[in-house]
Amino acid sequence: MARFDEVKDLILSLEGDFDKFYNKGNQAAGTRVRKGMQDLKTLAQDIRAEVQNKKNEGEK
Repeated sequence: MARFDEVKDLILSLEGDFDKFYNKGNQAAGTRVRKGMQDLKTLAQDIRAEVQNKKNEGEK
């Protein structure tokens, strides 16, 4: 569950930058959003692999 908390924390940390980019037109915030979304993608891929490995261990 710690990994799920990491996902939530990352998303919440980006909330201000999303607002600044979409509602205020701050281009630098858009760059931070893109980086945060890349980090989220990487984290999601790591979690997927972890879940798959744990699932496969249970099938043995």
